Amino acid sequence: MPSLLEQVRVVLYEPQKAVNIAGTVRAMANMGVSRLRLVRPTPYDENLIEVVAHKTRDIVAAIEHFDTLDAAIGDCVRVVGFTGRPRAAKWPRMTPREAAEHLLGYAADGPVAVMFGREDDGLPGEAMDRAHAEVTIPTTERASLNVAQAVLVGLYELHLASGDATRALPRNRNHAPPPEAKELENLFGDAERALEALDFFKTRNPDHVMRSVRSLVFRARPDARETGMLRSMCFEVLRTIERIQRRVGEG
Repeated sequence: MPSLLEQVRVVLYEPQKAVNIAGTVRAMANMGVSRLRLVRPTPYDENLIEVVAHKTRDIVAAIEHFDTLDAAIGDCVRVVGFTGRPRAAKWPRMTPREAAEHLLGYAADGPVAVMFGREDDGLPGEAMDRAHAEVTIPTTERASLNVAQAVLVGLYELHLASGDATRALPRNRNHAPPPEAKELENLFGDAERALEALDFFKTRNPDHVMRSVRSLVFRARPDARETGMLRSMCFEVLRTIERIQRRVGEG
């Protein structure tokens, strides 16, 4: 039976040092994960990567490059971002062990992503906005970890958890797969347009409101069918406003 680890995508957001890309590749080889995605990485030499990460030609040859984070995670049904910084928004927060079990629970339905940020400043707010949950590695007050070290911790927990994650549980008759990240982004766009049409942002900051909406949706974990239903609600709000505006204009 194929390992659920085949569904794991490691995403490095703007890595600045080739040695950390190499360290990540080595951690992936150690823990049975083979798919690495890089968003706007520093230039690097594949041969030098293999000097640090021995016998990883298969992983290095399969590295994918992306110009945007949305493109890198667009096909993933669950995304977690590793960060050591607390956020004002009430984002779901997990330990690496909790995140591993959480991600493997979704892996049967599609790719899942573990996302790591830049060496100097981690994942920026707009990148963390794309994560369905945030993961914090328990440390002392010295919370900053090397990127490759953080990757190793996250993949280690996934490697351990996958040993018991191959038992398929029966699903209820109303089961629907989780939405892909791009479907959730479409929902947030529809919700923002509906709220704008209602003049909801008149006295509120749109960025703050939409960040709270994202947090709420990610904590609720809607499936693909529920996500479509929420989008339909937004469409109906817009259509109703358009009908009322036409009637007022005709009157």
